[in-house]
Amino acid sequence: MNSEFHSQMIASRAAELRTEADHYRLVREAQRAAKKHPENKPRRSLFGKIIPA
Repeated sequence: MNSEFHSQMIASRAAELRTEADHYRLVREAQRAAKKHPENKPRRSLFGKIIPA
């Protein structure tokens, strides 16, 4: 494999990994935001039945 082709493959793979990391970061931010705002979760009554909000 010539060095130019190899460097292009490495650059391509690095770009793929960066986009995957960006997506993962966005998912983690959304999960953290959901934990901070528990009102997004369904409420429960004293007897464990779900109350429609």
